[in-house]
Amino acid sequence: MIALTIAAAVFICYSLVAARLDKWSITAPMVFVLTGAILGLAAPDWLGPLGEPETVKHIAELTLALLLFADASTLRWRQLREDGGLPIRLLLIGFPLTVLAGFGIGIWLFPAAGWAAAALAASILAPTDAALGLGVFTNRSVPGRIRRALNVESGLNDGMATPLVTLFLAVLVAQEETGPENWVTESVRELGIGFLVALVVGWVSGRLIHAAHDHGWTSPLSERLAVLATALLAYGGAVAADGNGFVAAFVAGIVFAVASRGKLHEPVEFTEDLGLFASFLVWAIFGALLLAPQLSGGVSPTTIIYAVLSLTLVRMVPVAVAMIGTDLRPASRLFMGWFGPRGLASVVFTLIAFESLHEGGLAPDTLIEVAAWTVFLSVIAHGVTARPFATRYGRSVADEPIEQLEAGAHLGDPVPRALTEVESRSDEPA
Repeated sequence: MIALTIAAAVFICYSLVAARLDKWSITAPMVFVLTGAILGLAAPDWLGPLGEPETVKHIAELTLALLLFADASTLRWRQLREDGGLPIRLLLIGFPLTVLAGFGIGIWLFPAAGWAAAALAASILAPTDAALGLGVFTNRSVPGRIRRALNVESGLNDGMATPLVTLFLAVLVAQEETGPENWVTESVRELGIGFLVALVVGWVSGRLIHAAHDHGWTSPLSERLAVLATALLAYGGAVAADGNGFVAAFVAGIVFAVASRGKLHEPVEFTEDLGLFASFLVWAIFGALLLAPQLSGGVSPTTIIYAVLSLTLVRMVPVAVAMIGTDLRPASRLFMGWFGPRGLASVVFTLIAFESLHEGGLAPDTLIEVAAWTVFLSVIAHGVTARPFATRYGRSVADEPIEQLEAGAHLGDPVPRALTEVESRSDEPA
């Protein structure tokens, strides 16, 4: 209870000055990571029962499952086809290339770790987190189509990374325990079960809640709780069936949105808020369990090189390749490449890998070291630069018609000056 008491007190203090801290580019992840790290250095056992491996794993998994479901069920899927296909390019070209680039530098810098460890690290650090760069998404000088593309990418690439992390984690454990011949079958089976559970839970629950809503049988509170229960049922049902709970939560969110015809956005916000609240605890646990040992020990130059490359070239080059043919200005490609923060998904995946590999008798020191430093540097660097970089970038492209295209337009369409001005003043959510 001591850990929860401390976390609650820190959260209240943060809430009282959140707006002021935001003006100083101090984000919630910064506050909770540093709190966890400081307490981890001063009192390594401050987490108490929350620091137990099985407890950490459950908290991290449930948090990610809730956020995956919420992201998938509230996302405006038509945006994938709009904005000149920018989100699709980031997801289908940029994301795979980012994983491959991360794999390449992992093999280059840590050859002794093996290909599976390099692939796992690359998959863990590929997904982005819009929450670490809120200054970008709240700054209306940044073109709406750029904000939307980064937001959609962040909402979906967690789900895309999930099967990869599951796969390569299974490879590492299998190489130690049962040999490499079983991991393919086992991974495919888990993903398949998760997908099937998601289809059933997402569709049935979505249709039932939608029908009850139309008949006036529900209340706002019951709808919020029903959506939360749907996310938990999808995740828990898949895990109980020995399937992949993350895939189930993500796919169930997609199916739920379709089945409910997108009419339950507001109730879903409760699940998203609950996941966000839990994420603050996860950030503190990350700081205490993974970051504090790195700060107290020696820092490997090779690890820092990996982290810096992961946040720059490994992300920026694939984004630049993905944007070939869009006619976006170099400033836009550079801006989109830089704002790919590594956040909560990477933290959760790292915590899960940490516990799973230890259970398998492995010592994932190198993997944890590179993941911890990459995420920590991202929290600081992207948090500090979000607001000033967004303002400077927005001014530099204010008169560029390609960047200011309205949603749904094609890259080759001319954009009247009036529409450009309207878009730049638009209050449409990111």
